[in-house]
Amino acid sequence: MKQALYSSRTADKFVVRLPDGMRERIADVARNHHRSMNSEIIARLEQSMLQESNLSSELDVNVDSPELSLHERELLQRFRQLSRRQQNALVSLIAHDTELANSASNEG
Repeated sequence: MKQALYSSRTADKFVVRLPDGMRERIADVARNHHRSMNSEIIARLEQSMLQESNLSSELDVNVDSPELSLHERELLQRFRQLSRRQQNALVSLIAHDTELANSASNEG
């Protein structure tokens, strides 16, 4: 059986209602990344889902692991006390800061 080629005509479609101002923000970010708005949204969703799956696998680390420093153990213990929503928000914040730092270093 032949595998169907991906095209915008055959791709799954989903309507999203955006809060006021978000469409313009997405358009600005997409323009800065030289992508379409659709590509920007897909890239962001994929990044978020990847972070969440990485987060789940990283939580399997034992706090008593000799590979962890004292600071890493403390961070891991505190991180595990957060709700899943707080964990995801923290990881997103760190990833965003890293992305900003990388952008700044590439411009300088």
